[in-house]
Amino acid sequence: MAKGAKIVIGLILTAAVAFWLFERLPAQYNPFAPLSIDDPPTLVTRYKLRQMVNHPQACLALLQQAQARGQLTFRKSPDTRGNCPLTHVVRVQSFGRVGLSNSFLASCPLALSSTMFVHQRAVPLAQSMYGSELTHITHLGSFACRNIYHREGARRSEHATADALDISGFSFANKQQVSILKGWQTNGKGRDYLYAVFDNSCQFFGNSLGPEYNAAHADHFHLGMRGYGICR
Repeated sequence: MAKGAKIVIGLILTAAVAFWLFERLPAQYNPFAPLSIDDPPTLVTRYKLRQMVNHPQACLALLQQAQARGQLTFRKSPDTRGNCPLTHVVRVQSFGRVGLSNSFLASCPLALSSTMFVHQRAVPLAQSMYGSELTHITHLGSFACRNIYHREGARRSEHATADALDISGFSFANKQQVSILKGWQTNGKGRDYLYAVFDNSCQFFGNSLGPEYNAAHADHFHLGMRGYGICR
């Protein structure tokens, strides 16, 4: 068989396999299917989330879909210049019925990953472990134009690009609250919830850093977009 014919046959077979994958595989396992905010956090889903940084319009469309479904309230923020320029950022005001201590600035991928994490994991875990609705998330902020640990000469923090959110506590409809600073070391339902939420966050973010990472994270979960499945 001629070399050219082999190449043509190879291309046809590749196209046939790709079509089969697109038609039959569930979206969360299908690298050719567009990302959905309902996709479970498989390796394929996590890859698609990472690619959102290169597709800002597709990312924004997913945020708008989440907002239309009542899972997110946000508004677009203007691009900024300076020492820490920002592009394609949004201001997250709530995760639907889950309120926030205050709004926060986020890159579109951070807003999308956070929305999926809250509604696929934090909310269901609250219901199953607390028997109550998650109503409020307390956080320490997202954007800060600084280096890691404020060290001179160090590389820029994820916060300098609005690619990380620091969560410090959760509140529930039954009036119970749990803070990471106090709850992480205290036996009981609060600690169980925090451990479960943290473990599950690792599936949605590039890195999840908690109290056991170092003393600087004793009071919060750092949920960032860099890396791939770093969970400490």
